[in-house]
This record gives sequence, C-alpha cells and structure tokens, in this order.
Amino acid sequence: MSLDVPPALAEPVTRVRPWWIAALALANLGLFMGYLAPLQVLLPQQVAEVAPQSKEEALAWVAGIGALVAMVGNPIAGALSDRTTSRYGRRRPWMLAGGLLGGAALAFLAFQTSVVWIAAGWCLAQAALNSLQAAATAAVPDHVPVRQRGEVSGWIGIPQTLGVVLGVVLVTVVVSTTTSGYLLIAAIIPLLVLPFVLTAPDPRLPYKPKFTLASFWISPREHPDFFWAWITRFLMNLGNSVVLLYLLYFLQDAVGYERLFPGEQVADGLLLLILIYTAFAVLTTVTAGIISDRLGRRKTLVTVSGVISALPALALAFWPEWTVVMIGAGVLGVGFGVYMSVDNALVTQVLPAADGRAKDLGVINIASSGPQVVAPVIAGPIVAGLGGYPVLFLTSALLALLGASLVWKIRGVP
Repeated sequence: MSLDVPPALAEPVTRVRPWWIAALALANLGLFMGYLAPLQVLLPQQVAEVAPQSKEEALAWVAGIGALVAMVGNPIAGALSDRTTSRYGRRRPWMLAGGLLGGAALAFLAFQTSVVWIAAGWCLAQAALNSLQAAATAAVPDHVPVRQRGEVSGWIGIPQTLGVVLGVVLVTVVVSTTTSGYLLIAAIIPLLVLPFVLTAPDPRLPYKPKFTLASFWISPREHPDFFWAWITRFLMNLGNSVVLLYLLYFLQDAVGYERLFPGEQVADGLLLLILIYTAFAVLTTVTAGIISDRLGRRKTLVTVSGVISALPALALAFWPEWTVVMIGAGVLGVGFGVYMSVDNALVTQVLPAADGRAKDLGVINIASSGPQVVAPVIAGPIVAGLGGYPVLFLTSALLALLGASLVWKIRGVP
C-alpha cells in the first residue's frame, strides 16, 4: 500500500470474511424488500383502490416519478458518502440514515388515499432507500479484492431476488391489508441494516476529496469502459422494466389468471412466478460469480445472460399462456441470476477513481432506476393501443439482446 493513500481509498487485497458478506447481504435484503414489495404488490393494489378506472396510467406516473427521484438521489447520496469524514466511516452513517428514513417513508405511505400523496410518499421512500443503496453498493469495491467480487456480488444478488419473495409473502400471506403490509416492511428494513452498520469496519477518511459537478457526467471519451457499462446495464434493465411494470395486469387481463383458477387472486399467481424466478436465480447467481472470478471473463457471461433473458419475452409475445409464463419465470431467473453477479463485478472494475466509488456507482445505478422512468413512457402507449402485450414483450427481448451485445464495447475487462 502506498504511504500517501489512506486505507479508505486503497485497493483491497485481503479477501472478506463470510460474516462480512452475510451482514451486507442482510442489509441488501432489507433494501430490496423496501423497493420490490411496494412495486410488485402494495403500490398496484393501493393505486387500484384509489383510482380503479385509471390504474394503469396512475401506477405508471407513481412508479415513474419515484424512479426519477432515485436517478437523482442515488449519485448525490453517493457523492456525499464519498466525502463523509465521520469517525464512524463513510458508508455506515448513510446506511443507517437510509434504513431509518426509508422505513419512516413507507409508514407514511401506508395511510395515503390519493394518487398525489401516494406519489409523494413513494418519492420519499426512494430518496431514503437510494441513500442506503449508494453506501451499501460502494462497500464492495471499498473492501473486496477484484478476484472475489463475482462471488460476493453473487451472494449479494441472492437477497435482491429473495427480497421479492419475502416481501410479497409478507404483504400477501402474513398480513391482510395494504396498510399493514407497508408497516411491516417499514419495521423490517432498519432491523436488517443494523448488523452491518454495527459490526463492519469502515475506515475514516482523513480529508474530503475534490468534488465537481462535471464528475457526474459519463464521458465516452475519458472513461469509455464506464460509459459502455452504463449503456449495457440501462438496456438490460429497461428490457426487464417494461414488462415488470404491467406484470400484475398482464396476468389479470391477458392470461386471465382468476378465470383459470376460480377462487384465487392474481396476486397468488404473481407470488408463484416470483418463487419460481427466485429459485432459479439463487441456483445460478453465486455459481456464475465464482466462475467469472476464476475465468476472469465477465463479458461472455453477460452476453449469455442477455440471450437467456430474451427467450421468455419472445415466447410470451406469441403464447400468453399460464404454462409458458411459469416456464418463462424459471428461464428469466437463470438469465438474471447470471447477469446480477457478473455485471456487478464487471462494473466495479471500470470505476474512474477510488475517491468517487459511491458517486460513480450511483451514476451506474441510474442505469437501474432510469429504466423505471423510461419504461412507463414506452410500455404505457404500447399496452394501451400500439400492439398490446405481444409488442411489449418483443420490445423487451430486443432491448435485452441489444444490451448483451454492447457489453463487448468494453475493452479493459475480459
């Protein structure tokens, strides 16, 4: 280690321990339960209750505005975390604050009865949870050596998928109302963040790094690998987002789940799909991460994941049947299980500077939240009249394939 590089900014060389990975995984579980339980179940149900005649358009606005807040909030919180000189470190204070405020925002959201206030509550939740995410994401390049990042990204990716399952189970099985669902998730988030905040090392930064607004710009000339990593992630997530936004309504209106299974609710079908998706994602994500660490070839596996992820969308464009939907959930789980671990590891290898890790990862995370803003603009008109669900799924497949091909523009990573 160079004598003039503080420990907080040094490139990590020592493998992290299992307990460190487990604590960060728990924090990510709370984070993604906070994101995905509302997006998959609570927000659609709440919006359908307050605006039943325009639920599709209202949900698109609520989700889109919240994602816009996430796009702005994540890199800003990351930049502030990078420049935090607290004796408790750079990341832990932001993780604690994000967990507490995120829970409070969901508790507020639980009692709203108009689309405007639902949107306001979701924006507050997004701002807080993205502060948590910015700091938690930066912990990987802060502490994990390059040759372990695929494995660690895989273990962290599991909570991302489990967050959907546990969140949906809690808000559909454990509790019976939208209000109680919000309150339960609100209480769980800070509890899952605390183990990492209380136990993980977080070296103090002795000085504030230089900061400029221009550093938020992704220059294809100065940092081409960072630029193409961003584009790849944006397209892959956009392909996913255009479908997920209307998945509940697709099952209800196109597949006819409640007609096929009298006495069941469409949320029951959604839960089954999430369970299938999660099982296959969990089986592949850590394995793919370890393989990419050992082979050192991230781009090949990203391309494979994109092709696999496009297959279910192509099938559902022509066969919107329940059996095809279930098979597609499993195939998509394999594709995104591979993608999550490998792409997260790849991104950490193209960051422009050590003193801006959280900010730069926040910029990369715009490629995850940005599609939630763009997706309603694309998906809404398609579902409303420009071809319906078949065109929507074909669009999803095309976006995934395009993203998977552009990863080869990255030169500095095998």
